[in-house]
Amino acid sequence: MSKEGKKKGSCLKTLLIIVLALAIIGGIGSTIGGDKDKAQNTTKKTAASTEKTEEQDKSTEPKEEQSATDNSKDDQVPKEYKSALNKAKSYSETMHMSKAGLYDQLTSEYGEKFSAEAAQYAVDTIEADWNANALATAENYNETMHMSKMGLYNQLVSENGEQFTPEEAQYAVDTIEADWNANALATAKSYQDTMDMSPEAIRDQLTSEYGEQFTAEEADYAIANLN
Repeated sequence: MSKEGKKKGSCLKTLLIIVLALAIIGGIGSTIGGDKDKAQNTTKKTAASTEKTEEQDKSTEPKEEQSATDNSKDDQVPKEYKSALNKAKSYSETMHMSKAGLYDQLTSEYGEKFSAEAAQYAVDTIEADWNANALATAENYNETMHMSKMGLYNQLVSENGEQFTPEEAQYAVDTIEADWNANALATAKSYQDTMDMSPEAIRDQLTSEYGEQFTAEEADYAIANLN
């Protein structure tokens, strides 16, 4: 082979070596870069997972602490207080009593005879809807005694009656579905049948502030419909 051919072959060989070297270096760089990105992604995922776990732990801790605190407080409540609370719940659910009426029943020597402290704890702790209790009591009076709206209100707030607050009693008489004319007529017939009263005497009794406290219109309806 001529010197020129040998020189040309040597150049090609050198060029091939350079190309292969560059390819190898590029592959190594790509691998290193990929490994670096993969490592960064793994680090980010690990950090995110750790942060999420810490947040979950933090959100769980207060609930566990709150539960433990509630149990601790419950353990500190005297047995008498718990018994008074259970009695209060029973009276509220079955007899729909007011808060003051419930307290009196719990402390009464003719009632439950709890201490004043236990009774106060019960009425302060019980979860009761006093408006609903007032309404239920009003409905019972309306069905059995056919009272007027004003007479019903007075019975609900009376200290010798149900002892609801004025607001609770007003809610009850405003919410109840009652036919006051029909109540006046039923009361008038009762007076007529049991006491042999005249229509005018019945009218006076129906409208008296010391009597039934029906309105004049309701009393007129009752007298007009008496047999």
